[in-house]
Amino acid sequence: MKLGDIYRLAVSCGMEKDPRGKDGVEKELKKQKDKFEALSDREKELFDEELLKNPYGDTRLLYGDEETEIHGLIVGVDMETQELLLADRLREKGKKIDMVLAHHPEGVGMPGLGNIMHMQAQIFAEEGIPINVAEGVMAPRVAEVRHGLMAGNFQRSVDAARLLDIPFMSVHTPADNLVQDYVGRFLEEKAPQTVGDVVDALLEIPEYKEAAKKMDPPTILVGKKSNSCGRILIEFTGGTGTSADIYKEMASQGIGTVVGMHMREACRKEAEKYHINVVIAGHMASDSIGINLFLDQLKKNGVESIAASGLIRIER
Repeated sequence: MKLGDIYRLAVSCGMEKDPRGKDGVEKELKKQKDKFEALSDREKELFDEELLKNPYGDTRLLYGDEETEIHGLIVGVDMETQELLLADRLREKGKKIDMVLAHHPEGVGMPGLGNIMHMQAQIFAEEGIPINVAEGVMAPRVAEVRHGLMAGNFQRSVDAARLLDIPFMSVHTPADNLVQDYVGRFLEEKAPQTVGDVVDALLEIPEYKEAAKKMDPPTILVGKKSNSCGRILIEFTGGTGTSADIYKEMASQGIGTVVGMHMREACRKEAEKYHINVVIAGHMASDSIGINLFLDQLKKNGVESIAASGLIRIER
């Protein structure tokens, strides 16, 4: 596959499994188009035009010629300068590595994380929370994340890729959409009745089972095994951790259990306050599922991968 085709496939996979649905994604693209067209010529020069065709600001082709043929790659959850050096060393030893693929955002994808968080409000609206409430609750959290990112050295790893001349890409929200869809459908089919049933079901998924063997199992953070799980909300996509204030709204809509990759202490306290069970499925294992589903698509197209940096590679 060509490098540009891999990037476009990532975006396409993310859009196909986006929890907002096709209409929600198209509305987002239209919003960006309307925003762009309303700008002055000077403002247009600074606009991220990639957002006109890719709704995921945290997913980018960071370095490399789109026409480069890719036969093999190295991929992991966090691929930064040290992993780029590892890739370069492995290439010296004869490994077929034509590019480095990261899950977590790098380069221009990192500040794009804040924009992605707006999709959480739309996801909550699908769960019955009024959209105005969801947007109001999320706004301070989005601002907090954006402000926290302002001091970051986002181009460090991209500069390393450029100096080593290794094509470099990050695929974040599309992979998160894939795992959100996969685990959501899996649990729906299993129809767990208790929180313990949720954990047992997750352990049937190979990535979670492998993580459990390495002392990183799915864990009940709030509640206990015998609690009824009630209605389950999967929190795997939408950039990063949500607002602590959303749990009150979740409780009002009858959500009984949240299954997430990880959770801030402020969110844990609010979930506990409103008697919402929380199961932390595991960060690396959950990210691995999303990456694996994408890598399986690449393998069908003849691209082989080497797993690194926390990735639990399972083929389906």
